[in-house]
Amino acid sequence: MEIVNVRIDERLVHAQVAAVWASTLNASRIIVIDDGASQDEVQQVALKMACPKTVKLTILAADRAVEKLLEPAYPDDRIFIVMKGIKTLKKITSLGYIFPEVNVGNLNNKEGGIQIRRSVRLSDEQIALIKELNNSGIKFTSQLVPTEEKVNLIDLINEKI
Repeated sequence: MEIVNVRIDERLVHAQVAAVWASTLNASRIIVIDDGASQDEVQQVALKMACPKTVKLTILAADRAVEKLLEPAYPDDRIFIVMKGIKTLKKITSLGYIFPEVNVGNLNNKEGGIQIRRSVRLSDEQIALIKELNNSGIKFTSQLVPTEEKVNLIDLINEKI
């Protein structure tokens, strides 16, 4: 099992993730980690429709995802992990799995917050969680599309606040 990218994207699997990221990363499996999506059949159907036919899709709640990652359950796959928000990442970390690097690609706090990048607007709570997780060893980057330069998200946050 090789994790080729971990991305926070509030839209989960959509055209950009499915077509551009999955093919650029040569991912053989997309794992969506989201407690809500893992329980919502309508959302699961939509995610399956958005996923390229050449890529396997697995939708897991955070606790189940940690079990699968620790096994490791997908030994021959190149895995692209997508989750909706920082709270999911915090839960995964608290359950004992720490990703070395996480790309915050698309996260827009609709209730204000601080505009960090064109596609990233964070609340004070999200910033505090990111800093806490960064202190526990997770490197945060931001990159909307693979052709865009990957930038250090902590540096961007520190420039804005």
